[in-house]
Amino acid sequence: MSKILVIGAGGVGSVAVHKMAMNAHIFPDITLASRRKFKCDAVADSVKERTGVTIRTAEVDADHIDQVAVLIRDIGATHVVNLALPYQDLTIMEACLSTGAHYMDTANYEPRDEAKFEYHWQWAYHDRFKDAGLMALLGSGFDPGVTSVFTTWLRKHHFDRIDTLDILDCNGGDHGQHFATNFNPEINIREVTAVARHWENGDWVETPPMSVKQQFDFEAVGPKTMYLMYHEEIESLKTHLPEIQRIRFWMTFGEAYITHLNVLQNVGMTRIDPVMYEGREIVPLQFLKAVLPEPSSLGETTKGKTNIGVIATGLGQDGKEKTLYLYNICDHEDAYAETGNQAVSYTTGVPAMIGAAMMVTNTWSGDGVFNMEQMNPDPFMEMLNRHGLPWQVKELDGPLDF
Repeated sequence: MSKILVIGAGGVGSVAVHKMAMNAHIFPDITLASRRKFKCDAVADSVKERTGVTIRTAEVDADHIDQVAVLIRDIGATHVVNLALPYQDLTIMEACLSTGAHYMDTANYEPRDEAKFEYHWQWAYHDRFKDAGLMALLGSGFDPGVTSVFTTWLRKHHFDRIDTLDILDCNGGDHGQHFATNFNPEINIREVTAVARHWENGDWVETPPMSVKQQFDFEAVGPKTMYLMYHEEIESLKTHLPEIQRIRFWMTFGEAYITHLNVLQNVGMTRIDPVMYEGREIVPLQFLKAVLPEPSSLGETTKGKTNIGVIATGLGQDGKEKTLYLYNICDHEDAYAETGNQAVSYTTGVPAMIGAAMMVTNTWSGDGVFNMEQMNPDPFMEMLNRHGLPWQVKELDGPLDF
């Protein structure tokens, strides 16, 4: 029998364990752990109220390999679902190796002292996981995650070759705050302020952060301004689908968000290096995180929808050039009604549950470290439709004209 340890009790962790509890035939034994046990207990109370399922809770500091390993052994976890901070990916992977547990996460490792988003640190673990007969599945969120599965599903069923790929992430929700982030503020702001990179003709093309923007009319949301950014699935997709000549990632932001972000940058509040304050070191971005609204608190007030998908252009299986747009629309209020969390957490937490289900049922298996696009997309796509993230595909007249 599988025993699941979920680490991280934020919005994504909350959604994931709610959805696991709704699928108790797949996940009969669930433990939720984080550095602050009271957060786990609050999630467990919600799970019990909404589903009738009791989950266990525990306290763990995921910065310490030994603490995570002790917890894995204590509960006999067969699978560890890492929904903590990306800084902690490697310590949790080490703990899995030392205890014989399979590993899954939703975001790639990054060092605390540099906003550097690369997979090479985790890919370097492949041989160790392979030799141990263990599987590590990386990036089973929405982006990364579902967007990679969308791409491989299109490649399998509609294209002989994909030439260009655009990943579009639109959050059309309004939470009523002057400035707040819909997932961990520290991680969100590190991503947004990093140099933008996209893949084109076998090389990286860099542009200043938030310097390239375009308009796009998103179904169920409307016209939005989206900005060219770097996101980790570009690296894995260009590695595992090297035929794709250009891969870009776009994310929407409102004018108020950009204005606030520019001011915070200008006054140094987005710095990730320590500064001295009253005789002690603090990291400005971490202090900013502490005073911003907790993303998991935004669910009750957020209204609107998200629209996330991929636009692929290439040679169709009918021998003709074609452009297909595959996407999901998720409603913030519907997500909150089901799990008590807004749609940004929901669209990451549901794929985390599905990725874990793929592993627990051996639908996806293998020894080593794998990205989502290396797996058969069909069973994952089928579960998306059944568990709250239905998708649709339509043909466009042509690729994006920018």
